[in-house]
Parts: sequence; C-alpha cells; structure tokens
Amino acid sequence: MSQQAVNGVSHRGRVLTLDSMNPNVKRVEYAVRGPIVQRAVQIEKELKEGAKKPFTEVIKANIGDAHAMGQKPITFFRQVLALCSYPALLEDSKFPEDAKQRARRILEACGGHSIGAYSASQGIECIRQDVARYIEKRDGGIPSNPDNIYLSTGASDAIVTILKLLVCGEGRDRTGVMISIPQYPLYSAALADLGAVQINYYLDEDNCWSLNITELRRALSAAREHCNPRVLCIINPGNPTGQVQSRQCIEDVIRFAKEEHLFLMADEVYQDNVYAEGCQFHSFKKVLFEMGPEYSNTVEMASFHSTSKCYMGECGFRGGYMEVINLDPEVKAQLIKLVSVRLCPPVPGQALLDLVVNPPQPDEPSYATFMKERTAVLSALAEKARLTEQIFNTVPGITCNPVQGAMYTFPRITLPQKAIDKAKELGLVPDMFYCMRLLDEEGICLVPGSGFGQREGTYHFRMTILPPTEKLKVVLQKIREFQLRFTQEFS
Repeated sequence: MSQQAVNGVSHRGRVLTLDSMNPNVKRVEYAVRGPIVQRAVQIEKELKEGAKKPFTEVIKANIGDAHAMGQKPITFFRQVLALCSYPALLEDSKFPEDAKQRARRILEACGGHSIGAYSASQGIECIRQDVARYIEKRDGGIPSNPDNIYLSTGASDAIVTILKLLVCGEGRDRTGVMISIPQYPLYSAALADLGAVQINYYLDEDNCWSLNITELRRALSAAREHCNPRVLCIINPGNPTGQVQSRQCIEDVIRFAKEEHLFLMADEVYQDNVYAEGCQFHSFKKVLFEMGPEYSNTVEMASFHSTSKCYMGECGFRGGYMEVINLDPEVKAQLIKLVSVRLCPPVPGQALLDLVVNPPQPDEPSYATFMKERTAVLSALAEKARLTEQIFNTVPGITCNPVQGAMYTFPRITLPQKAIDKAKELGLVPDMFYCMRLLDEEGICLVPGSGFGQREGTYHFRMTILPPTEKLKVVLQKIREFQLRFTQEFS
C-alpha cells in the first residue's frame, strides 16, 4: 500500500523517479563513456581480484585521453603550473627563469595572487589578450578582439553554452542543429538535453569522410519540413573520422551558411593534429575573413579550442576557449550573464591555456626542450596514424580511411549475417555485439560506430591512436586476430 500514513503524513513514494524526472535527460546518450566502458571497468576489477582471463590488462582505446594512455606532460607547462599552485617554489633555482616569469604574470592577474581565487566570468583578462594574440598569429594577422574571447571549462562547456543561446521555439519552430554523422556524441547529448532537433548530414566515407555541400542541402531541406534549422556544426579535423577539410570545402561551407542564414559552430580542438601529406589546418575564421567583408561582416560564428588535445593532452585541467564573431551585442550581454551564473572556468585550466597560446619563445631558456617534446608527441602521432591505416587495411573485412588528423580512426567492419542475427537475438546493435566480444576475448575497449551515428547497414568502431607505438601494434594485432576468428565463427 503506497499511501501509508506515517505519523498522519501520507507517504507517496519518491519525489524523483524515472517517470517524474526530466524526460530530456533520459534521451541523453554518451557512447564514449557508455555501457562498453562500464563493462571494461568491471573486467579490470575482476582482473585485480585474480580472475583468469585470456589477457592481463584492459587496454582502453575508447577515449582521447592522452595522459591516461601514457603520453608525458610537457615539462614547461607543468613547471609553470607547479609554481602557480605553490608560489614558494619561485625561490627554487631548479625552475627556469621563463617559467617563473610566466607564473608571476599569471599570479599577478589572480585575486589575492592565488589560483585558488575566482576569476572574472569571461576568464582572466591578460589570458584572453594572449588568446587573441595567438589567434591573430595563427590566422596571419587577422585581428582578434579579447572581448570576443570566452575562456571555458574545456571546449565542451563553451559548445553547450552557445547551443543554449540558440535553442528556442516549439513544435515545427523548434531550433534544428545540423551535425555531421558520424559525430562526436557531445553534440547529440547536448541537443537531447536542450530539447533541440538533431539534423544529420552524412560525411562521405568513400571520399575520405569529406563533407559534401549537396548532402548539406539535402539534410537542410528535409529538416525544414519539421523544424527551424538555425545552426551548422563542423568538427575539423574530424572526430571520430580524422579527416582534415580542404580550404575549398571550408569556403563552400561558409557560403552555404550565409545563403541559408545559419549560425556556424567550428569545433577546432584538433588544430595541431594534422598528419597526412598535402593536408593543412585552415581555421574557419581565417577563411571567413579572407572571403571578404560580404562574409566576414555578416556570418555569425563561434569557434572552439581546448587544452585537452593536440600535443598537450591535458584533459583533466579542463581548459578551453571560444571566440565569437558577429554576435549581436544584446545577445553578447546575455552570454556574459549565462557564463557568470557558472562563476568562472577553473583557474588552473585558464593558466594552462595561457601557456598553450603563449609558449616559450626562441630566445627563452625553455624553448629547446619545449620544441623537442612538442615535436616528439606530434611526430609519434603521425607515425601511429600511418601505422593504424596500414595494418587495418591488411585485415579481411576491415577498411580504414587515411587518418589525416585528430586522434582517432573509424574503420568500417564487414559483419557476417549470422553475427548480425546473433546480435539481434541478444538485443544488441551488431557493432556493439562485436565490440563487447572483443573486450571479453582480447581486453580491448573500443566504441561501436553506432554510438557516433553511421549510414544504415554499415558498421564501424572508433579507436584512438594514442597508445604508445609498441602497445598500439599489440592492439592492432589483437584486433586483427579477433576479426579473423569472429568472421570464421559466424560465416
């Protein structure tokens, strides 16, 4: 009897249940940390407790977490952060003078000279100035205004904040947001949470995951039947697909956004991760301004960067920024209000971001070591990108596009019909079934392609190329053996 009277107060069960909670939250899915990862954690626990498995460790190749995969932090960054965290070290002669100068400058900009103090909601002023200078230098002198820079808790936080500003309307007037398929699940999760309409546009797998304007038009006109498309999201270099957009493609996208009156969101967190011959990173902002005032004065855009990727891999510090272009001044006031509700981004993350945008210069003592470490990380990633593509393409039933940039590969797997039937019988999506079996038999944790979206009838997985080269070779070899065994079992 649920209506028991306890001390004369009627008792009606819990206030918050699955039925009474926010329905949008239930629609949120985030494959990168989904059921497969929960299973991986459980297997790790079993191994610790002495359970016998056909492997001795779980290799998590599911997430772009560089340091967790063994990448060493950049010395200079950690020296300055140590000095900022414990200023007494400024007296220590083991720290180079340029690291001390950076730390003093950051501490002077903090309340009470401590990174434990709140900062301004938009981020520390001198760091925003450094970000603006970095963008100007990156884009060949195109001006950047620190007032348009918002520091954030990683890029994710800024992306969600901009989406919050953009989503409105009911029914057929609901905001539609165009996202690439395959996509990074942050986008689908945020759209579900905000109750926006997700508009899928498909990247062209047969053409190295390139973006096709015809496909954008198809997706847009189909979506106009049931929502109000207002936003176009681009990830370049691509996650999970690793493609790097050509300059021509970026121009076409900008023209399309202008013609169709769309707000552009450019997720550029992998801008230093470009490996393939003939590929180059072009920022959306640079191309926008080079196309002339007809575009640079009208197209509304936000672009995002982070300390979590590239050669830094400092995911845990949650540092990032966004730059907004052509934002209505009244909306900007609302944006400042929105970020101020969150008080401020983590100050250690802001300090780290400052070092990323203002690294050691050629005349400073830390320059040689910094360049050596940075180059080593990026060239190792380039080598692993080549290795991954090469090895996967020798495995029957796996096809892999060149990993032009970012930190992932998204190979296509051909699954035997019997495996597809078995998966359905178990109530699993076929590539989830494949990845679960791989985890149980080989101890390798990958994310099924279905978690990112894929064309109907195709199957993929996303794997990060971050493990150390020798371990990556083991991972690729194990996947190869598993694929052959799996195919044989179900053929």
